[in-house]
Amino acid sequence: MLLAAIATATDRIRLGTSVTVLSTNDPVRLYHEFATLDAVSNGRAQIVLGRASATESFPLFGYDLADYERLFEEKLDLFVRLQRDESVTWSGTVRSPLVAQRLHPRMRAGGIPTWIGVGGSPNSVIRAARYGLPLMLAIIGGRPQRFAGHVDLYLRALDQVGHPVQPIGQHSLGLVADTDDEAVETWWRYWQPVVARLAEERGFYKPDRRRYEAEIDHGALFVGSPETVARKIATMARDLRLSRFDLKYDIMHLPREARARTIELLGSEVAPRVRELLAKETTHV
Repeated sequence: MLLAAIATATDRIRLGTSVTVLSTNDPVRLYHEFATLDAVSNGRAQIVLGRASATESFPLFGYDLADYERLFEEKLDLFVRLQRDESVTWSGTVRSPLVAQRLHPRMRAGGIPTWIGVGGSPNSVIRAARYGLPLMLAIIGGRPQRFAGHVDLYLRALDQVGHPVQPIGQHSLGLVADTDDEAVETWWRYWQPVVARLAEERGFYKPDRRRYEAEIDHGALFVGSPETVARKIATMARDLRLSRFDLKYDIMHLPREARARTIELLGSEVAPRVRELLAKETTHV
């Protein structure tokens, strides 16, 4: 509903999800929702599908966490079939079967851009390659370069199953401000209490200033001035062979002004600078 509302107020921006937890969604309902979104936005819809790094939705919708892998595998198979085939006959163990079913409204031929979100599982990397779908690396902590092995695995798997090379993206947290100091202090003020609560709930590391600054310098936080963030994105594009970078800046309670300034600087300064830094290379974000 939110993406549809955005579609009515915009003309050019792409409309998609940071991650849609397919495991606890119904593929038929999801297809209908995104087919409708794609139609009302004149072909601007896309989606990132994931298994879920948090598990709250499983008991909420009556699913057994023991079926974690099977739920995603079967539902992904059905969702891809619905996009690629005009008429679908399908059966599995996680929902009722379909017999010669053709859904309306139809997506465009071949479906909308569909990425597989991966948080570190090699099996998820291979699954994305098996279906010939683009790979989105969800990197929220630690050195992003540790995912280079996943990129190599993905490209090898694509080649082995006979699919052409697909785009690779990275999704990480951060904030862009006019100066490094402003960005660092603003993000710390709102990021620290969120991560502190998550540390208690899910066993994450407790945030401290030293580790926070290390994540900015060498890790997965993209926090700083336009030049600082652009150079870090360009480095990741080279090291991980990226063609897309998504910045999640909307952390809880972050002021609207800081969000709006991040959007403005990303479009007016960061993106052009990244393209300039990568202009002579084969990888472009």
